[in-house]
Formats: sequence, C-alpha cells, structure tokens
Amino acid sequence: MTIGTSIVLIAAGAILKWAVTAHVNGFDIQTAGTVLFVVGLVGLVLALVYTFWWTSRRDAAYDETRVVRRPPPPSA
Repeated sequence: MTIGTSIVLIAAGAILKWAVTAHVNGFDIQTAGTVLFVVGLVGLVLALVYTFWWTSRRDAAYDETRVVRRPPPPSA
C-alpha cells in the first residue's frame, strides 16, 4: 500500500465516521468508517517505515566506483 492510497483510506474513513449520518439496516456506516480509518493509518505507518528505514542506502543512483586506467605508452 502506498502513501497516497493510505491517505485516501484515511479520508474516506473519516468521512464515513464523522460526516455521514445515514442509517442502514444490517450495516453500520460509522463502524465501516472506523475500520477504513484504522487500515489507512496502519498502511501509512508501514509505507513510511518502508520508505525511510527498510530501503537500502547502498542502492543509490550514483555509484562511486573508481576506475583506474594505465597511462598510455610514451610515443617514440
């Protein structure tokens, strides 16, 4: 789950939890909003942990490998 998906789930859960006042038989909208909100929060935490701590620092775009070549032979 990406950071953007997590933010969308948090927003949808918050809307269902605190902004929707409709009542449906057999389905609690506020509970569904709470579940979406919590899943979004957990996904956001995991996405941030993966982004900042689990990625390898050695896989940089710029590799600092040094190439040493012999000097050209002297021309006679």
